[in-house]
Amino acid sequence: MKKVKINKFDLVVALYIFGTITVNLMGAKVMPLGSAFGLTFNISVAIFLMPLLYTIIDVVSEIYGRERARSLVSSGLVTIVLLVLFMMLATNLPAAARFTAEPAYQEIFGISIRFGIASVIAFACGEILDVMVYSKIKKITHGKAIWLRNNISNCLGELVDSVIFIVIAFYSFGQSFGENALWLIGLVLPYWIAKCVMSFACTPLVYGGIAYMRKRNKVNTVDA
Repeated sequence: MKKVKINKFDLVVALYIFGTITVNLMGAKVMPLGSAFGLTFNISVAIFLMPLLYTIIDVVSEIYGRERARSLVSSGLVTIVLLVLFMMLATNLPAAARFTAEPAYQEIFGISIRFGIASVIAFACGEILDVMVYSKIKKITHGKAIWLRNNISNCLGELVDSVIFIVIAFYSFGQSFGENALWLIGLVLPYWIAKCVMSFACTPLVYGGIAYMRKRNKVNTVDA
């Protein structure tokens, strides 16, 4: 039997799409981190996947150039839009009498629709900014200091992503602005800081991913 070989870029795209879908379906859950300065800090479980998405974008930008990275981001956005549209269809279709999980189904995927909308907007702004900043710093540093442009672009992109996503996804219209502000700040700050920490921790993965893609695909770095 002939051994099936997986194209490395196809694998990268698959991981990227996996991350975007999983973040939208399961990111509604938040974990408590504690409290300080009168704020209660919580963090979304999506934190475990968001750094992977930014790492993939930076690797693609480094190897294939800015336009290819933008194309991958756009593909991720299309995936999220299609996911949201299908969830809207699925939650509005009638359920069979023997499907007793309908209330839970509606509650879970109804929330995911809001998360999907929030993610489309936040994802577009955050990741496009990430690609733009990465490319600009790459030109300024003449292709050197990958760690610098990787982390600066990630932290800026993740800040924009976190603020937009959390405000749209978690704002409660049944509470006052002050209550919402405290709750949202308690989500945004630890979420963004944790993303930045994980971005620094994932820096070796960027170098490893770039080296791996160059070796396996026999391509040179494309100028942004």
